[in-house]
Amino acid sequence: MVLVRLTEFRELLTEEFGSIRGNSLLADHVLSGIGRTGAQAIEEGVDPREVWRSICYEFDVPKERW
Repeated sequence: MVLVRLTEFRELLTEEFGSIRGNSLLADHVLSGIGRTGAQAIEEGVDPREVWRSICYEFDVPKERW
């Protein structure tokens, strides 16, 4: 189940930001609502949906794509 959610998360990230920017954002940007990068958060067990919502909030992604 987690793999499916993680796969969907990666697809959403790539669709919204592109492959290069999405990967960079995931690895380098510390999400203020989570206190670590998205990659760190997922590795530590944070639900990918929560990471996605935090990214969307911080980067002004339209709510219909959350």
